Amino acid sequence: MFFGKVIGTVWATRKDESLIGTKLQLVQPLNAKRQHAGDPIIAVDTVGAGQGETVFYITSREATSPLRVEMAPVDASIVGIVDKIDLDTRRTE
Repeated sequence: MFFGKVIGTVWATRKDESLIGTKLQLVQPLNAKRQHAGDPIIAVDTVGAGQGETVFYITSREATSPLRVEMAPVDASIVGIVDKIDLDTRRTE
């Protein structure tokens, strides 16, 4: 799983039949410190995330797991909304 921030919504007048009824979100990948960690991606929103929310998402074949269909042309799916990140900043050696 990966962290990301929803930075926009993708509107499509036509999309694959298996994606009808789903919302596509533009997600900026983040690291644990909420810093940018790569280029934005498009992910299917399976939890109702809104713009500006921190989310976690899955990629690859597992991205189709939360969908109602067995196979869909999906590379990433939002599977949770992050309420809080507690990061221990103390160094352990």
